[in-house]
Amino acid sequence: MNPGDLLSNSPSGLSLGPDTPASTPRPSVIQLSIKEKAALYAAYIPLFAQGGIFIPTTRDYQLGDDVYVLLALPDDPQRYPVAGKVAWITPPRAAGNRSQGVGVRFPDDEKSRYLKAKIEQILGAHLGSERATQTI
Repeated sequence: MNPGDLLSNSPSGLSLGPDTPASTPRPSVIQLSIKEKAALYAAYIPLFAQGGIFIPTTRDYQLGDDVYVLLALPDDPQRYPVAGKVAWITPPRAAGNRSQGVGVRFPDDEKSRYLKAKIEQILGAHLGSERATQTI
């Protein structure tokens, strides 16, 4: 399986809600539903101190753009709201067959610390894996 396949809109990977274009300086809103642990592993960005998530999108973003993400994790009915910032951009036709999209850095707050801990609990030993991801 190609790592890019994990970040498709397929029922086994991620499903995305629509990007809401920002006609004003409001952050865009993205609904991201991660259905499998492998897709979460490929999208999670542990290199950011507060954690972060890769979101496949063709929309143009700039570093520092505000993004509001409603994140659903595998086997968890709760949706986690994250008011993050774009801290990573993967352009179209990126090397390594990576999906186009953005990395959103979680803010430094209590909700994000809980979300980071929840993601790392789900991933467990997979965090140390050498498998390719959509990030570094």
